[in-house]
Amino acid sequence: MRTALIVLAALAAAVVVDLVSGVLVRRVARGRYSWLLEPLRHACRRPAAAVLLVATLFYALPPGPDAWQRYLRHAILLVLIAVCAWLVIKALHVAEAVAFSRLPSDPVTSRRVRRARTQIRPVRRLTVAVVTILAVGLILITFRPVRLFGVSILTSAGVVGAVIGLSARTALGNAFAGIQVAFADGMHVGDVLVVDGEWGRVEEVKLTNVVIRLWDERVLILPTTYFTERPFQNWTRNEFRVVGKIQLHVDHTADLDDLRREARRLVESSPLWDRDQWVLQMVDATPQTVVIQVQASAADGASAWDLRCDLREGLVCYLRDQHPQWLPRTRSQYQP
Repeated sequence: MRTALIVLAALAAAVVVDLVSGVLVRRVARGRYSWLLEPLRHACRRPAAAVLLVATLFYALPPGPDAWQRYLRHAILLVLIAVCAWLVIKALHVAEAVAFSRLPSDPVTSRRVRRARTQIRPVRRLTVAVVTILAVGLILITFRPVRLFGVSILTSAGVVGAVIGLSARTALGNAFAGIQVAFADGMHVGDVLVVDGEWGRVEEVKLTNVVIRLWDERVLILPTTYFTERPFQNWTRNEFRVVGKIQLHVDHTADLDDLRREARRLVESSPLWDRDQWVLQMVDATPQTVVIQVQASAADGASAWDLRCDLREGLVCYLRDQHPQWLPRTRSQYQP
């Protein structure tokens, strides 16, 4: 009967606290803190009620001489640790969601916004992992045989610890590399990267890997250690505008002024050009050909890729139809 009364009292207290907190939050939320208090109460009301209920049971149930009372109190303690971790994790998720909701929805608007989106999620995942590990550790500590067994293994059998360390080395390295990538300011969510000759946009930066959406809609997933150990190109680190370039080999007799006029017509007639800059230059010469390069700017990486393809196709068609003598040729000299 006493235990039943304690359970009913704890349930009643949880319901009362939930109702009172709801009224207080609604009153306070009318002001400038509604963006934080409303989602926090909506997401944390169940874990908070569980914490209140389990904590009331734990502190109201005194330790008794019987074994079943000790086991019951120990079980309630384990549940209390678990629901406390649940409450903290829920609060961390709310903090992440609220932080994202306070940022502009378009990541292209500001580099600071993209940097914030890149850093918030890895921090939340790391803190969730830390809370989970702490909760599991506290649960294991409550079992004396498991605690003594673990201490004996770590002190007397260092091989096991070495094996565990080697097994976790890659995962831990990726996790720390994820934090380093998030705060090193080398790339952000939404940046356009060139990795191993493939270019794409960063979709997500996780603790252990980076997700890149390639230009042809393929998804490239790389470990975060890749970006701390190898070089990569970031086309949009400071701004989203990208300058695309193409190169063509033509004969030495080609009139560059004529090609420059045609390239100018193609660039200016293209809706992909952002009306900022373009140029045609001779960048190299070989015994058989000269190399011309056309550079034109676009609003983003995808537009720059399409603009490059259109310019390359237009110039090749122009050479083929109007000036086929300017195409690369192999010359030979007859010696009688």
